[in-house]
Amino acid sequence: MTESYPRLAARTLRFTLGVPRNLTVSPDGGTVRFIRTANGVSRSGGLWEYDVATGEESLLVDPVAVLGGADEDLSPEERARRERSREGAGGLVSYDVDQTGRWACFALSGRLFAVHLGADAVRELPAEGAVIDPRLDPTGRHVAYANSAGELRVVDVAGREDRALVTPDTPTRVWGRAEFTAAEEMDRHRGFWWAPDGRSLLVERYDDVDVEVWHVADPAHPDRPAVEQRYPAAGTANSVVTLWHVPLEGGEPVEIAWDHDAFEYLARVDWSEGSDPLLQVLSRDQHRSLVLEADPATGATRTLRELSDDAWVELSAGPRRDPQGRLVTVEDVDGRRRVCVDGTPVSGDAWQVRSIVEVDEDGVLATASDEPTEVHLVRFAAGRDAEVLTQGAAVHGAVVGGGTTVVVRTDLDSTASTFTVRRGNATGSLRVLSEPAPISPSVELVRLGERELRAAVLFPRDHVPGSTRLPLLLDPYGGPGAQRVLASGRMFLKSQWMADQGFCVVVSDGRGTPGRGSEWDRAIHHRFAEVTLQDQVDTVAAIAERYPDDVDTGRVGITGWSYGGYLAALAVLQRPDVFHAAVAGAPVTEWRLYDTCYTERYLGHPDEVPEVYDANSLLPLAPRLERPLMLIHGLADDNVVAAHTLRLSSALLAAGRPHTVLPLSGVTHMTPQEEVAENLELIQMEFLRQQLA
Repeated sequence: MTESYPRLAARTLRFTLGVPRNLTVSPDGGTVRFIRTANGVSRSGGLWEYDVATGEESLLVDPVAVLGGADEDLSPEERARRERSREGAGGLVSYDVDQTGRWACFALSGRLFAVHLGADAVRELPAEGAVIDPRLDPTGRHVAYANSAGELRVVDVAGREDRALVTPDTPTRVWGRAEFTAAEEMDRHRGFWWAPDGRSLLVERYDDVDVEVWHVADPAHPDRPAVEQRYPAAGTANSVVTLWHVPLEGGEPVEIAWDHDAFEYLARVDWSEGSDPLLQVLSRDQHRSLVLEADPATGATRTLRELSDDAWVELSAGPRRDPQGRLVTVEDVDGRRRVCVDGTPVSGDAWQVRSIVEVDEDGVLATASDEPTEVHLVRFAAGRDAEVLTQGAAVHGAVVGGGTTVVVRTDLDSTASTFTVRRGNATGSLRVLSEPAPISPSVELVRLGERELRAAVLFPRDHVPGSTRLPLLLDPYGGPGAQRVLASGRMFLKSQWMADQGFCVVVSDGRGTPGRGSEWDRAIHHRFAEVTLQDQVDTVAAIAERYPDDVDTGRVGITGWSYGGYLAALAVLQRPDVFHAAVAGAPVTEWRLYDTCYTERYLGHPDEVPEVYDANSLLPLAPRLERPLMLIHGLADDNVVAAHTLRLSSALLAAGRPHTVLPLSGVTHMTPQEEVAENLELIQMEFLRQQLA
């Protein structure tokens, strides 16, 4: 029997297993290392290397062999860390290599291992507690690691002298790990950084003493106690985060000083060769940010850049120093995300900069867009025109080192990525071992309405234009920080499968989604509900005008997960004249229940602007429900907790409004379980088919 697309997508982690990831290039450019599973269904990642000169690949670390065939045993702290980074695979999920290119290290099943890269020899190092995020010092002499006891420890690569550098002195203090808000909302997953000379470290310490304790229970197992979790909900206390300079030998830790009352968040840290450490701090309201340079010996800091914005400061993709010692940041200037050198923009008016790949003598290599659906590699330098290194409608990324560049590309003509290795005039490629997708999306990227919303339109693959009018199904994310409409075929596999069930499926990126500039981003400030819903309403109107003989706008459904779930539920509650059925997965229904950093960035502090929270909550809208609504929620979700769905369901019940609730026992914000993921998709589609028949 042919397996369904949802089952295959779940088994292959959406066809990402077998794809190279976590790429690094050796300092001499001769070797590319990466993590890849053995095939497209194995979830156990191994460490591989590619010889640039010969084009040959070899397996350095086989996690199955290292563990002797035993199952992995992850600590609760490591599971939480993977949840924050949305990591669904196993085996090796990360590794670190020193600057000499001699050693690599990794954690596996909570144990610590080092690899002598010249001899391809793997050894286990002694370690206390469950190991988290091990990192080699740049000189290749020591490995530092955080552990489940909240310590930061260090051991030399020969396996001697495992010792604690810093140890928590209260139960709520933790060293060397990123706190919840940094990992979940600031894209910072590290909690310590080595000095370039390997003789000391910068180490975060966070204290959750004032953070509210929430309890995440599994009602399917009443014999098990609820899991206590420190959760910083909007308007409540955050972790107290400090940064310390910790010497490897002798001397007491020195706290890095800044005004913590004015700048509560530690957002970025960088310590590069030839310069003092850089850090970026952010105010609680996120209207102000400082880029600081720290003196490790004294802890004193001086301000290099001060950024401000009436809505919010977008965090820099950096900051870092260039070889001349100048400060390189990415900032919003005149409506564009730009590369700035010592505060002066160098990236011009044509580009929206996404990230910095490398800073070297030739300038700043970045990913950037001149069209929101495409991402290119572009080199920027003061006084020179932008040098575009990639071509075609596609999404590109890269890693570089020692004169070697690995370019990663996806486009609409394929559902697989390519990994091209370039060194001088020679090129090679990394093998992709993913399972072939069973369907090939037939997607049209369009611009809709007066705001030229970028959207993807998909019909059933056997649809004959003009032959029948299909129900319309919107499948947005629609919120800040995530872009769905890109020139990449793999982005639309699920959308094509849904279309093949008898729908015209449209994915539309409205205001607030990345790639369109600061005015576009900030249109949602204090106005989640109004702005993001209006763009989906406008999408329906524009699709009706564009495809009058193929789409029936008297039958419109909407589905989404997380922010997309919020938007789906909002659509049928607020605009039943446009939307006729919705499936809302893991929706945020009451923003006072979501975390501080994300929510206050966009909606402000709930004590200061309660009316904003009321206007963006779904709970007051419950009496207005008149369309079919299915709510889905994982009961183990520690990000968007199940209380969101339960409170909306209670409000709907109190108002006498029928609805459907699908609770998922043991499921977090991700649903990696094959059977659950498959049946979840099938149930949703059956619900929408019935309601839009």
